[in-house]
Amino acid sequence: MPLWLDLVIRVVAVVVAFLLLPLVVGQTEHKVMAHMQARLGPMYAGGFHGWAQLVADGVKFVQKEDVAPNGSDRRVFRLAPLVALFPYLLILLTIPLGPGLVAQSLDVGLFFVLALLGVGVVAVLMSAWASANKYSLLGGMRGAAQLLGYELPLVLAAASVAAAAGTLSLPGIVEAWRPWWLLWQLPATVVFFISGLAEIRRPPFDMPIADSELVFGYMTEYTGLRFAFFLLAEYVGIVVIAALTTVLFLGGWHGPLSDQLGWLWTLLKVFAVSFVIIWFRVSYPRLREDQLQRLCWLVLVPVALLQLVLTATVKVFT
Repeated sequence: MPLWLDLVIRVVAVVVAFLLLPLVVGQTEHKVMAHMQARLGPMYAGGFHGWAQLVADGVKFVQKEDVAPNGSDRRVFRLAPLVALFPYLLILLTIPLGPGLVAQSLDVGLFFVLALLGVGVVAVLMSAWASANKYSLLGGMRGAAQLLGYELPLVLAAASVAAAAGTLSLPGIVEAWRPWWLLWQLPATVVFFISGLAEIRRPPFDMPIADSELVFGYMTEYTGLRFAFFLLAEYVGIVVIAALTTVLFLGGWHGPLSDQLGWLWTLLKVFAVSFVIIWFRVSYPRLREDQLQRLCWLVLVPVALLQLVLTATVKVFT
């Protein structure tokens, strides 16, 4: 197969996954939350168990008017949803599904992924400032404080597993992974997962939105398709954080018959972690702003630093 054709096939496959997996996760969230709260949830769209509810929501968003406030910076306002969404597509290009099943393998893949995750704060600030709305601006400032704070424990936890594997390549980290890392790197796993939830602003870390206080935070002035892009970015973010947790800490494609079914093990682990993310939304109330910052700086950062020191010590003496 020509090199260019192989590259095109890989990119198309990632784009299809980028469009379909968030819909699956979104529909799963509707149903999981409904069952956990002892209610039916959407049942009528599409027939069996309301499977097409998200498709119906998408059609609704497309039909809505795209409105920009009079005092807004229209160019920045309209660009912000794309800035929130596009980095996740680039991240998915580097996530390995199985041995050799990756759209683009990079020697510094982990560095590339962490750099792109940091773009989220830019999209939040763009939408907040350009909206010319005080609630949006307050939500944007909260979002900036949250995202910049939680990037530190996220990077420290990822650095721990990279030091253990001796590489920044995501496929290389999966290949170096061993089952006993589930215990050795457990603190880093917990820190990375919690920090990842804060980075994608999922409950209980949704203070930048805080609809009971800030209307809808930095997304207050968005309607129609641009608002749908922000929602899509949230669901893609769930997939990305679940995939990174799987690849870095849960062994990726490792499992029985991993040479033939490695991609299946990766997907199963990704959906299991996504289920836990949904479970967190149902189970825990939103943190106050002071609680959110205290958790970051007084708990997660020290734990991540201690784990990094432990990993370095083990690597030096083994």
